[in-house]
Amino acid sequence: MEGQLAAADPAAGAGYFDAYAAVGLLAVVGVLFVAVSFTVNRLLRPVVHSPEKLLAYECGVDPVGEGWAHTQIRYYVYAFLYVIFAVDAIYLFPWATVFADPGYGGATLIEMFVFIGFLAVGLLYAWKKGVLEWT
Repeated sequence: MEGQLAAADPAAGAGYFDAYAAVGLLAVVGVLFVAVSFTVNRLLRPVVHSPEKLLAYECGVDPVGEGWAHTQIRYYVYAFLYVIFAVDAIYLFPWATVFADPGYGGATLIEMFVFIGFLAVGLLYAWKKGVLEWT
């Protein structure tokens, strides 16, 4: 009886890998579920090729002209500036929550001013280069 209890206890060592068997079984079941779903989908779907079906489709607008189109670079710059300031907001929130804890005051305040300073220099550079103008 005592040998059975020791084998069932993961801390005893004999049943250590039994705890991972459930995870492995779940992974195998998940992979099989996905494989079976894709296979059944491939077998049951209708296969009718038509010229309209093979056209590129985007946002409900039929494609007109060539596939290459010129895009203004300033839109990418605006997106990049947005990402920079979104990351800035992500870093400011944890700093604001930790700033009140004892021992973090002066050092974190200086680090955050340096971080905001780098962002301000980047914003000033973009402003001086005229990137923020909508002309």
